[in-house]
Formats: sequence, structure tokens, C-alpha cells
Amino acid sequence: MGFGMGKGKIVLAVTGLMMALVISACDKPSINEPAPEPGDTAVAKIEDQTVWASDVRNEAVAQGLIGEGEPLDITSDLFRRMLEEVIDQKLLAREAVKNGLDKSIVAQRRLAAARERILGDMLVENTVDAAIDDNAVKNLYEEQLKLAKQSEEIRARLIMTRTREEGEAIIKQLQAGSMFEALAMEKSTDQATRFNGGDMGYFTTDVMPAAYKGVLANAKPGQIAGPIEIDGGFAILKVEDRRQEQPLSLDEARPQILRFLTYDQVRILLTKLRDKAEVKMLVKDSDFGVGADEEPASAAQAAEMASESASEAASAAPVPAAR
Repeated sequence: MGFGMGKGKIVLAVTGLMMALVISACDKPSINEPAPEPGDTAVAKIEDQTVWASDVRNEAVAQGLIGEGEPLDITSDLFRRMLEEVIDQKLLAREAVKNGLDKSIVAQRRLAAARERILGDMLVENTVDAAIDDNAVKNLYEEQLKLAKQSEEIRARLIMTRTREEGEAIIKQLQAGSMFEALAMEKSTDQATRFNGGDMGYFTTDVMPAAYKGVLANAKPGQIAGPIEIDGGFAILKVEDRRQEQPLSLDEARPQILRFLTYDQVRILLTKLRDKAEVKMLVKDSDFGVGADEEPASAAQAAEMASESASEAASAAPVPAAR
């Protein structure tokens, strides 16, 4: 570890330390080593403690560097970097336990909160794994495909000019046989498309300036229109192609569908849990202060109160079925 550790790395190190302490919060002064996952590989030793390949992969997942269930090559640079971080975290945790930090009230509350988050995540993973399979993904894809309204897409090229006179001069050059792409590169003031020969790609009429809609509504491929006054100057357009908007394939839509189904399962799970549990809010909705009928907790009461866990159910989001 270098002396130039940034704030982000410090936060990650502290977070990792809390995770390491979760498995060691007990009466013994040494770190309790959990059993390895089936087929796991030992990749390092810290005195009597083993670092497993799964520890390294889990750290990479926790930092968002790989996806859940995605393999991590043990020979990769990322694995080596994550291994060093895991070793650092375990060294910090060992020293914290040796100094008795895991016995403090603050540490116990933070460890309990971390444990609750881990267990909650595992419950969500198990629930999602049991409820979502290829058939669920395919069924939702087909439902959304039926509901999707396909629009017409237009592919056009653009030449922008500052004045109407400049635009009319370009129209005359085009009528005389000049290439639209060449004139766009030479004369267009639109920097986003100029060096692409004015190519704007495919788009639907709902995303174009209102002034374009009437001109392009019935324009056929090869037809040129303009100059059209818009914000920033005058536009000359050439229609290259028209086609129906193509739906996303199942493979393209799969990540969005999985996210939607996951959010939905979490929402269902939390609804059931809240319906079964007696939850009493002790703060006002208006200002989140102490409730009018409640006395402020004493220091002793505050130390004994269990850490509350706040879970947020993601709202359902539409699954895009077209591009």
C-alpha cells in the first residue's frame, strides 16, 4: 500500500474492514475462519488464516468490478489487485480485534448492521434465483413485444448554414450535381455531423425539431428539403432511408428484463414482510424529529436499542422492447 491512498480507497478499506469484522465478532481474540466454498482455492495465508479465491471474487463483486456470478481469472491483474486489498482488509481486521475494537458498542452496532445487510442480500439472491429463470425472462419479453408500439425511423443527412442565402446557394449546388456528403463536410456549421458527411443516423420523428416533422413526414429516400429555419441557423436535409423501428432482440433486452424482474421480486418480498411485521415509526414524517409522544432515549437506552434496517423497494420500470 502506497502513502498516496485517496479518500475513495480509504472508504473501501474501512468498508472491507467492517465486513471482515462481521465474521469475527465473538468472544475469542482471534479471527474465526469460515468454511471455504465447495471447490474453493486457497490463494494466500495470513499466519493461521487462509485467503480463498472466493474472498477475492466477492470483493471484486462488492466493488462493482465484476457482476454477480461472473468468474474472475486467478491469473488476471484484477485478481492480483483484489487479492492485495483482501489481504490488507484482513490484516486491519486482525489488528482491530487484537486491540479490542470489536467489543465497543459502536463497533457492535455497525457490525450488526453490516451482518443484516449481508443476510438481507443473501435472502434477496435466494428469492430471485428461485423465482427468475429463462422462461420468466422470455415470457416478459414476449409480453412487452406485443405491447410495444413501433414507430417509423428515418435516416437523414444534415447541412447547417448561418443564413438562408447560404442555404439556398447550397441547394443550387446540390441541384447541379454536387455530392451532399462533400458539401456537408465543407460547409456545414453543425460540428456533430459535419465530419460524418452530415449523417444523423436513424431517429424517430418524436426526437427531431418540430420544424423537421412536416418536411420529413412524407419525404422519400433521396429527397432533399430546405433550407428550414431552426434554432441556430438553417437546415438542409436529405432523406437516406425509412424503416420500421426494430425491436430489441431477447439477448439485448435480457439485462433490462432481469433488472425489472429482480426489482419486482424485491418489492413482492418486502410487501409480504411488512404485512407480517409490526412496524412502528418513532419519528415524525414532517421533520424526522423525535415523536411528540416519545421521550428522547438515554445513552444507555440508545446503546441497547437494536440497529434499524431500512430497505428500499425499487419501483417497477418499463422494459424497453424497441430501439
